Amino acid sequence: MADGLKLEQRHGKSRVRVARVWRNSVTGKDLIVEWRVAVSLVTDCLPAFTSGENSSIVATDSMKNTVYVKAKECTEVVSVEEFAIILAKHFTSLYPQVESATISIVEKPWERLVLGRQPHSHGFKAGSEKHTAEVTLKKNGTMTLTSGIEGLAVLKTTKSGFEGFVRDKYTILPDTTERILATEVTTKWRYAFEWLSDIPPKPFCFTQRYQEVKEVLLETFFGPPQVGVYSPSVQNTLYLMAKAVLNKFLDVTSLHLRMPNLHFLPVNLTAKTNPNMVKFADDVYMPTNEPHGTIEATVTRCMSKM
Repeated sequence: MADGLKLEQRHGKSRVRVARVWRNSVTGKDLIVEWRVAVSLVTDCLPAFTSGENSSIVATDSMKNTVYVKAKECTEVVSVEEFAIILAKHFTSLYPQVESATISIVEKPWERLVLGRQPHSHGFKAGSEKHTAEVTLKKNGTMTLTSGIEGLAVLKTTKSGFEGFVRDKYTILPDTTERILATEVTTKWRYAFEWLSDIPPKPFCFTQRYQEVKEVLLETFFGPPQVGVYSPSVQNTLYLMAKAVLNKFLDVTSLHLRMPNLHFLPVNLTAKTNPNMVKFADDVYMPTNEPHGTIEATVTRCMSKM
């Protein structure tokens, strides 16, 4: 409190880009990660705001430099979640005035190049969806940890419909049991770890859990390879995807999914002289992502404290 006013503040450094290469002398294969890091600190620094006295301020330039130093210190391969925890532990332990640290990281997907069915030792190509992580750590050791996926583009050409929805004077969309279902999945799941001491030791691997969650999401969206699975709506598919993850991974307490409905509109072309120039038969579409439907939800275990 100051001057009869309540002040809530934080400061940090955003969009710190760092790449780390690990060179394995045994396998001869390099590994590279590229991260975009954001640091946000809650600091006991009231005088900096009320009187311009900056002795308790951690410079954001120092935060940027810390990211590079800590990346250098990671002599062994670490996951994006582990690196976020390393940074959060550093800021909350080194500076007495820092009450909590939030570290958010987006990993750019660099995938190992395969040439002639042979994985390249040091060649990589850009992937698509991004791996995200965020940790908020307080000085007393309590924490929240989430992982996520950004930009997972998926599409199936059949086994999707939408019917029985509200119809009124503004409705022209027809019911259908046959349509393309396309979306770009963004998801974030929260782990059950509530204290720094709850983080499981190796061989638990956050990167492996990320791949496993992604696989469950994809399996639920598409269904078995030969027959698929019918989707009566994006809403239902979204719920089943979240439910499948929570049922399989007990260390995940909550999952948020955002799935915009990227439309493929049936094409029918007519003219006065040729009323059936192009007659739609579930084969020709006009792809469009503006405007698009937006469907999102959070699914949480009933026993969860969230």
